[in-house]
Amino acid sequence: MANFNLYGKGIDDGWDVVDAALLEEDRTLEADVAVIGTGAGGGTTAEVLARAGLKVIMVEEGRLYHDPDFTMDEHKAYSRLYQEGMTRATADASIAILQGRCVGGSTTVNWTSSFRTPEQTLHHWQNTHGVQDCDPETLAPWFANREQALNIQPWNVDPNRNNDILRDGCERMGWDWKTIPRNVRNCWNLGYCGMGCPTNAKQGTLVTSVPSALGDGATLIHSLRVDRLNHQGDRVRELRGTALGADGVTATGRRMRIRARHFVVAGSAIGSPGILLRSEVPDPYDRIGRRTFLHPVNATVARMPETVEPYYGAPQSIYSDEFLWRDGVTGSPGYKLEVPPLHPVMAAAVLPDHGEAMVEQARHFPQTQSIIALLRDGFNSDSEGGTVTLRDDNSPQLHYPISDSLWSAFRHAWLRMAEIQFAAGAEAVRPVHMDAPYWHSWKEAEQGIRELPLAELRARLFTAHQMGGCSMGDDPARSVVNSWGEHHHLSNLSVHDASIFPTSLGANPQLTVYALAARNSHRLAGRLQSNA
Repeated sequence: MANFNLYGKGIDDGWDVVDAALLEEDRTLEADVAVIGTGAGGGTTAEVLARAGLKVIMVEEGRLYHDPDFTMDEHKAYSRLYQEGMTRATADASIAILQGRCVGGSTTVNWTSSFRTPEQTLHHWQNTHGVQDCDPETLAPWFANREQALNIQPWNVDPNRNNDILRDGCERMGWDWKTIPRNVRNCWNLGYCGMGCPTNAKQGTLVTSVPSALGDGATLIHSLRVDRLNHQGDRVRELRGTALGADGVTATGRRMRIRARHFVVAGSAIGSPGILLRSEVPDPYDRIGRRTFLHPVNATVARMPETVEPYYGAPQSIYSDEFLWRDGVTGSPGYKLEVPPLHPVMAAAVLPDHGEAMVEQARHFPQTQSIIALLRDGFNSDSEGGTVTLRDDNSPQLHYPISDSLWSAFRHAWLRMAEIQFAAGAEAVRPVHMDAPYWHSWKEAEQGIRELPLAELRARLFTAHQMGGCSMGDDPARSVVNSWGEHHHLSNLSVHDASIFPTSLGANPQLTVYALAARNSHRLAGRLQSNA
């Protein structure tokens, strides 16, 4: 597919790309569909609708960056490409939130892991949350469709040592491990996926769906913050937005209105509830922003006797689901084990060291390895997720209380991760926790982890996955949209992103968003064409 300045095509070849930072006057535009967001949900939606012959306008709050801008520089990448300059966190700052803010959304900065939704999750949605037409058999063709379009397949290159330690430890323990499917094409195996791909190998929407939509006549407006959707009766009438300057933050004073037959919100599980709350859309059962989930993540780090260099090579290529369903679907939260890349700036921010201890950590950085556990939240009665609300400036924030069952799962995960690392030959292991030293044997670590205090801001927690907040289901008293992402109370409003999930997934969410957005957009295209 065509890409910005790739394969001989680009902005100068007739694509309609508007940098709102450069607007000199207010503007009003019209379209068949306005799509808010250009990530996995919004990009896919725009591609499907534009290909169907509909006039589509894509609206993105972040700025447009592409391969020449991806310099593998942490300082520039985090401040430019992530929400709140990579300082986004839950309201009490207990969980750091890594989330993209640029054209392509998080698909531009994620680590490429692409899993189908676990069958247990889909059955739970159907049986517990009243979601229809989302069973594994029905969704299988849509997963296959996106896997083919985005070249998703298991990584066929030997894992870097950082990932291989997870494989090695699991094998020695007799535990499950597998190779991660990745959405890449001709990958150079650099290891800097989180800073934007400088070779256009990552098949995010920046290089696939967005250029495809532009090639079919869509318009892209970036650096435009959606203030609200004006609605009357059962219909949205227009979108109102504020232009942001070249810094991506400061309002320029210019405004835009977009009038359309249909509006699709795809601004993420934090952004989409924020837009709907600002717009005061009908919400008689107070569901908007409720049950927002994170896959909250904890981690351990190990010092290995050999060189690991966790900053080189595919960031994630090995995973283990040994403990994902450890107590059934609705029991104690299970977790998926993966490996994060470690780069100096991010590691310095996450690892709980200061002063001379930080210097010592840096000396051993090439021998450092890490494992993370992605906790599966939202499946039991003690894991209700969080709530998105608006700050005084109308920006969204997430309140996320950590339940007793999640704390217990964090401790269980620390124990298993440390056990894997010692089994793989680690010299020392520590949980990423303010009160944890390095322990030099499994026996010592086991005792120490069982005694660690479980408290906010002592355990260093983070997430790159946000889900829920506009939950789908056929009962309006329990959901915001129906099983096809169509709003229960506004006839020309849909939501096409991870915010429609009734729970978290138990797997990295991008492929689920891609598949559901493709399915729902084909249905929407048929509706709009028949009503033309």
